[in-house]
Amino acid sequence: MNTFLQGAAAKALGWTLVHSLWEGAAAALALAAVVTLSRSARVRYGAACAAMVATLAGFAVTFLRMLPAQGSAGAVRLEPAAPGIASVGGALVSSWHAADLLPWLAPVWMLGVVLFQVRWIASWASASRMRRVGVCRASDEWMVKLEALRIRLGVTRAVALLESCLTEVPVVVGYAKPAILVPLGLLAGLPVGQMEAILLHELAHIRRGDYLVNLLQVFAEGVLFYHPAAWWISRVIRAERENCCDDIVVAARVDAHEYASALAALEESRIGQAALAATGGSLVKRIRRLLNGDGPRVAPAIPAGVLAVTFAVALMAWPAPQAAKPTPYQKWVTEDVVYIITAEEKQAFAGLKADEEREKFIAQFWDRRNPVPGSAENQFRKEHYRRIAYVNDRYKGTIPGWKTDRGRIYITYGPPDEIESHPSGTRAGDRGYPWEQWMYHLIQGVGTNIIIDFEDRGNTGEFHMTKDPNPPQAQMRGGQAGVMAVLLWQSEGPGQHASVALSNRQMAITVPIEFAAKAYAIRWHTARGVEDIAWSAVNPPSCGAGPDDGACIKDKFVTRGPLTLPPGSYTLDAQVRAADGSQEKSYVVKFKVN
Repeated sequence: MNTFLQGAAAKALGWTLVHSLWEGAAAALALAAVVTLSRSARVRYGAACAAMVATLAGFAVTFLRMLPAQGSAGAVRLEPAAPGIASVGGALVSSWHAADLLPWLAPVWMLGVVLFQVRWIASWASASRMRRVGVCRASDEWMVKLEALRIRLGVTRAVALLESCLTEVPVVVGYAKPAILVPLGLLAGLPVGQMEAILLHELAHIRRGDYLVNLLQVFAEGVLFYHPAAWWISRVIRAERENCCDDIVVAARVDAHEYASALAALEESRIGQAALAATGGSLVKRIRRLLNGDGPRVAPAIPAGVLAVTFAVALMAWPAPQAAKPTPYQKWVTEDVVYIITAEEKQAFAGLKADEEREKFIAQFWDRRNPVPGSAENQFRKEHYRRIAYVNDRYKGTIPGWKTDRGRIYITYGPPDEIESHPSGTRAGDRGYPWEQWMYHLIQGVGTNIIIDFEDRGNTGEFHMTKDPNPPQAQMRGGQAGVMAVLLWQSEGPGQHASVALSNRQMAITVPIEFAAKAYAIRWHTARGVEDIAWSAVNPPSCGAGPDDGACIKDKFVTRGPLTLPPGSYTLDAQVRAADGSQEKSYVVKFKVN
């Protein structure tokens, strides 16, 4: 069940059930207009059947549209989401939305459909049983009269006439081999003219194929059992079906007053819905209609009002119009790899004209990042899409999960090693709103023991990243307009790394001291094109309260900064040399200032 609820089909079905409310209400409102304006029972019946079919068709089409695309050229399939990451100090909190409950509508609807269809099958089996149990063949005299009435009405199929002790009103059972069941003794108890009118009514049902239509109608009721508009449409179908058969009886030169007297003589009673009774619909309305004619009709105010309200409420659930969906290639570069593609790669991809070139570029993009070049399965790509799928499921809200601050950090750096979560925001002497802290023991290119702080100051369920609360680690900010991000670059290779931190175009440089000697000759080179900035330091002093424009040594690192840089591409080339010249270490860090 959990797997089903997390699947695309359950979500699509949940949205389909919501949207079917306004779709069915719209069909019912259109039918109400026809019922109000038309005087023809055939027109009203046709409109009611069309409304039911339209509601079912809308249900099916909406479900197909709500299902996600099954993949297309250039698009990359997301891997299944990973299980929840561990937390320290509390569980990780994600925002709750009413849409999260939509998948639960699917199993509830499926259970309701099963129950209603079981009820329908039981009703059909009961009606079929009535044809075999407690019946006897009508007299030859009435069989001759039924045959004459069948020919008179143009019914081509053979019809059986049976007297039954299980029914209290005449009914039709069966489609391929129809039979009319009449209560035992009714053929002798009513005047011949009235009985013939009633038999003509049942033959009209057979000629029109109403038994089969009624079975399909009951099936539709089971599918749309939750929809009040569908039940109203179904009532209209039944009422107008009886009116249509009454019109056929009167058109067969039967006196309307005599036919009305025949209906009045029958006790109003009902049996299973799989059978069609002569007293179906509102008997009083049918008699009044036969005697007074079918004048202008006015749709009842209450049903029309209910349908209008249903339409208005359900229409509110329809999502606002959205811009055209991006092409698979646009989605790939603006969503799938937006956090890992370089500016140069993005510019090169934008210049491609043919889909084959884009496909080749995408393949090479992942090959360059494959930790095992040439392997059949690219673990980097697989892990990247697993992260996207995870954040889209866990951090979704008013914006997709991959756009949130937590989603961006998770996609970029992977699962944190530790999480401290405070859903209520209550901690002694601290914040009064939800917040989280993520710790990464090591982020390549950033540093060690990096703590990233997220806050939900508005209690909206959306966490925004703030400054790192554990100085002197580098600050990482983002996610809100007007906040300048602090970026860090780091040299590659084993052991300790030289790094460049940049904030507001101010560069701070850190180089590790790896030699046992007490004196060092350190030379820095930064280059922007042909422009060089250089300085040197010998026996740099220890840092005081904070770094200044000179170099300082602290915790086996030598730092320099801040230094303001104009926009451009830079290369930091740092050499650390022991005073006696016996050892030397070089570091190269490339970075860009926007």
